[in-house]
Amino acid sequence: MIMRKILFAAFLLLPFQVLFAQKTALTDFPEGYHPKEVGKLIAHRFVNAKHALHAGKWIGYPETFYWNGALKFAALTKDKTLTGLIKNKFDTLVSKESALLPIMNHVDLNMFGRLPLEFYKVTKDKKYLELGLPYADTQWILPEKYSPKQKEWADKGFSWQTRLWIDDMYMITIVQTEAYKATGDRKYIDRAAKEMVLYLDELQRPNGLFYHAPDAPFYWGRGNGWMAAGMADLLRELPKDNKDRLRIMEGYKTMMESLKKYQQPGGMWNQLIDDPEIWAETSGSAMFTYALVTGVKQGWLDTKTYAPVARKAWMALVPYVNEKGAVSGICVGTNKKNDKQYYYDRPRQTGDYHGQAAYMWVVYALLEI
Repeated sequence: MIMRKILFAAFLLLPFQVLFAQKTALTDFPEGYHPKEVGKLIAHRFVNAKHALHAGKWIGYPETFYWNGALKFAALTKDKTLTGLIKNKFDTLVSKESALLPIMNHVDLNMFGRLPLEFYKVTKDKKYLELGLPYADTQWILPEKYSPKQKEWADKGFSWQTRLWIDDMYMITIVQTEAYKATGDRKYIDRAAKEMVLYLDELQRPNGLFYHAPDAPFYWGRGNGWMAAGMADLLRELPKDNKDRLRIMEGYKTMMESLKKYQQPGGMWNQLIDDPEIWAETSGSAMFTYALVTGVKQGWLDTKTYAPVARKAWMALVPYVNEKGAVSGICVGTNKKNDKQYYYDRPRQTGDYHGQAAYMWVVYALLEI
């Protein structure tokens, strides 16, 4: 009887032990490594940063995601001064720089809708909702000029912007997810989930990683990062009764298990994930860290197994941030190509918004309760 009581008491303590392990691994950082310190540095860098334009005409997706990350950080840390500075920058874009607002004819441009929808979430000002929703809606509305392939995707219930590049599974699903959060309309989240399953079925390999595209059979780091972050963000909001949830969760967990296997001894992941000879890359590594931290905090991943993986990654990522808040070791924008050397030879930059944005996501995930 006494032994039974002891075992029962130990059983009751288990949740507290798990929470303590998570708290230690994902909140107890040495000076200079705390996410609030790092986040403040990177977020404030954005306030006076130049625009990063797509095709020299419109706000590009890396800037959109950096902007969004800085805004979420400001809101989470209740930094009203930073929130005001970021909001003023956006209001200037809408009023005085409106020519830079992206048109709605490409997956890399429609994803801009996430930003005004996030501003709506923070401010509750409907002008941001009205600006953001058309970017989500037009992902499923065929344009006047469309190709036969685009119509074929639309007729099957997918976005006409479908092209089976792994990047798409952040660009498409995040806008739909934000539209769902803003409106409560299930059509947005349900079609995002359907789209995600298509990409899982077409691009995920048995080892859990993803080809860049069907004709680019390489496990490119940041491309896989878009998938990892895309699944994590979608699963956070996807209703439990959605028919595709289990399939997406299966794909997510399989990927996280593979990432644990391919993490380099120092804590990073490489430009080509399965190639130990190529260089470590920061933007993809940050996206993986975001997906891992989110999984641990949401209870999808075993804390004891995955919290140390996420912590090791964060501790490896921070030294790439300089005193001005610029991240180094970031692969430049990269199209698909059936050529391994192409991925080896991609230039690396410091301060590129692909990496700045991804770091802000990790910061947010670590600070979030």
